[in-house]
Amino acid sequence: MNAAVVTVGDELLAGRTANTNATWLCERLAERGVDIERVTTIPDRVSDIARVVNEYRAAYDAVIVTGGLGPTHDDVTMDGVAAALGRSLTEHDAARSWLEENGYSHAELADGTAELPAGARALHNDVGVAPGAVLEDVYVLPGVPEEMKAMFETVASEFNGEPTHRLVVVADEPESALLDRIAELRRQFDVSVGSYPGDGVRISIEGTDERTVAEAAAWLRERVESA
Repeated sequence: MNAAVVTVGDELLAGRTANTNATWLCERLAERGVDIERVTTIPDRVSDIARVVNEYRAAYDAVIVTGGLGPTHDDVTMDGVAAALGRSLTEHDAARSWLEENGYSHAELADGTAELPAGARALHNDVGVAPGAVLEDVYVLPGVPEEMKAMFETVASEFNGEPTHRLVVVADEPESALLDRIAELRRQFDVSVGSYPGDGVRISIEGTDERTVAEAAAWLRERVESA
C-alpha cells in the first residue's frame, strides 16, 4: 500500500506553525508498512486542494489530508475535497447526531460544522468538534495535532502494507569514500540503502526480509571504519 500526505494551511507555508502532523503521520504509516510517496503542503485555497487531491488519488492507494476543518472563513478543506470528487457539501446526519449526543446543541454549533461531502463516512472528533471524513480513498483529518492523532487511530487499521526492517551502520569515514562499498552492498543484497552524513555517516539498510537486512548490515560493518 502506498499513500500521500497533504497538509493544508497558510500558517504552515509561512513557517508560523511547525508541520508536526506530517512527521507523525509518516511515522505511523511506515510502522504499518505503508510506503509514503508524497508529502505536500498547500494553502487554504479550494482550487489547490481540489487539484492536489485529484492528482494524488489517481496515483496512490490513499490520500490523507489534514488541516482546514471547521466553519470559519479559511476552513475550506472539505470544499476542496468535495470539488476533487465532484460532490456537493451537505449536512451529514450522523455527524450532526453525534455532536448533539455529545453535548453540542444545534444552537451552539456554527453553520457548516457538520457539513461533509455527499456520500462521505463521518469520522467523529473525540478531542474537538469538527468532524473528519472518508470519501473513497481520501481521508480528511483535523489540523490540531491532538485531534488529528486521535482521529487517525480510529482508521489506522485501514492502512496496511508489508512491514519493513531497518538497521543502521555508522561509519567514521567521508561519505564519498563509501560509495564503492555501498554500491557493492546493493548488488549483493535485496535492500534499500540511504546514507546520511553528520557525526559520522549513518548508513540505513532497509528491506522486507529481516534476515537479509541483518546479513547486509553485518557485511557492511566488517568493511567500514567505525568510531
